[in-house]
Amino acid sequence: MSTYQWLVFFLIIQLIHGLGTWKLYEKAGRKRWEAFVPVYNAITLMKIINRPTWWTLLLFIPIINLIMIPVVWVETLRSFGKNSTIDTWLGLFTLGFYIYYVNYTQNVTHITDRSLVARTKTGDTVSSIIFAVVVATLVHTYVMQPFTIPTSSLEKTLLVGDFLFVSKFHYGARTPITSVAAPMVHDTLPLLNTKSYLSRPQYPYFRFPGFEKIERNDIVVFNWPVDTVYYFRDPSGRYAYKPIDKKSNYVKRCVGIPGDQIQIKNSELFVNNQPLVLSDRAKPQYSYTAKFKYDPNFNYPQLFADLNPYENDRGGMYKDSILYFPALTDESVQKLKSVPGILEVTKAIDTVNTAFTYDFKYNPDVNDGFLNIINQIKESGKFRVEERDGNIIRIYNLPADVVNLIKQSKAVKYCREVYEIFPHSEKQRNWTKDNLGPIYIPEAGKQVALSLETLPFYARIISDYEGNKLEVKGNDIYINDQKATTYTFQQNYYWMMGDNRHNSEDSRYWGFVPENHIVGKPVFIWMSWDSNGSGLNKIRWDRMFTTVSGEGQPESYFKYFLILLALYFVGDYFWKKKKNAKA
Repeated sequence: MSTYQWLVFFLIIQLIHGLGTWKLYEKAGRKRWEAFVPVYNAITLMKIINRPTWWTLLLFIPIINLIMIPVVWVETLRSFGKNSTIDTWLGLFTLGFYIYYVNYTQNVTHITDRSLVARTKTGDTVSSIIFAVVVATLVHTYVMQPFTIPTSSLEKTLLVGDFLFVSKFHYGARTPITSVAAPMVHDTLPLLNTKSYLSRPQYPYFRFPGFEKIERNDIVVFNWPVDTVYYFRDPSGRYAYKPIDKKSNYVKRCVGIPGDQIQIKNSELFVNNQPLVLSDRAKPQYSYTAKFKYDPNFNYPQLFADLNPYENDRGGMYKDSILYFPALTDESVQKLKSVPGILEVTKAIDTVNTAFTYDFKYNPDVNDGFLNIINQIKESGKFRVEERDGNIIRIYNLPADVVNLIKQSKAVKYCREVYEIFPHSEKQRNWTKDNLGPIYIPEAGKQVALSLETLPFYARIISDYEGNKLEVKGNDIYINDQKATTYTFQQNYYWMMGDNRHNSEDSRYWGFVPENHIVGKPVFIWMSWDSNGSGLNKIRWDRMFTTVSGEGQPESYFKYFLILLALYFVGDYFWKKKKNAKA
């Protein structure tokens, strides 16, 4: 909903509250009008139920208010003698409207000195859990959130199995956009394996001021802009609309900030026509092929493990005197070149983009000619063909002449063309992950010229990210039903890439990351788990309690943590001993 719609909704809620509680306000010695004045009525209610005034703030914090509002319903009922279990359940299951019944039909008395101590052990436990959830949700949403690294796109800077603390306040904490959601989970409820939120209504985007801006080379956590999966690990491939803050979390390196121009030439990244200088902690990797003279006595699998220790499960491959390594740093390449029998080491640069994706739905009874084409493609050995759901064939790496032939087949019922590399347009069809650009990264308040050639770069920004109606009629572009030759950006955008350049799904494939998708900044690795290790070696001890950013090689602060922990327990022991001695 828009800000105006939320304001109207808020005022309606205040009216509902006033109509349902004004008699109770009077019985508590207040004026009836105090039940209708926004915010002030909440402050007054805290006094009536004998709770601190700062609780009012919790009623207006997204997600936290979903916990606190039911608590206030119950507290209100108990402040007027409605203490039974059935009163509590009626208050909750009627969404607070049971208070209307009490307000208009019951002759209740306000209890001014009501005890706030739970009467039962169960009540005390529930109160403690609610308090813990509120505090944890506040920290999780506005201060620090734990994340884990599931993929190798930032190897060897961040490893698969690293557990991070991500700061929300460095770039400014973003208030939740999803108004109704389970606290402290992302898009899926554990165990139930279903959505953890309602897509509507949504709060307007708002971000608190941060302590710093996103700089080039910062590692950033953000919501994947093009995510429409039903939930993150749904194997069925279902698609659905997702609110911004419920899109899947990604972590990449920001290599381009608003106003920059990005270009990649033979895998080397240029920013504003200058090669990007990475920090010394960054370890960019690329795929390499190495020609070798085969030696049956040489341990090639061990070579894979030595050169790429964090990718043992995927490692390298060797066939016909060609070694393939999916991810090597410059240091590993030099080591590879020194291996006896290695003749040549070449970076596997993608120079021609023929990786298009086509979806076909067909009826095999309509035209056998279509299936003949598919069989020819399979037999050629040049294309990868995958069959799904019995009637969908997904074909990769099709040259244009074969595509045109299939498009003309009468058996084709549906065909959608998707170019692999951003901006997915015909003009840039030969761009690859190693050769693309130049691309301008939009900056808030800046204006660009619009034409049919430039529109593919900004179409998603105009329509999806900034909420405009976009239409193309002939050679003309219309935004919100007005002919447009220019467009002014409403927010900043960023270009994110993984350090593992040949094994990273990043901005090269889906484009810009809007500012309202930024989650936070990884600052600390508190745990690192190596699934390929065994016993105690499953824990990467040298990575525990290391910082993510900074210059020089990461240093573990785990030993200092253990010392502080020991001092705490020793100090606590002597303090309790001294206290008991006085007693």
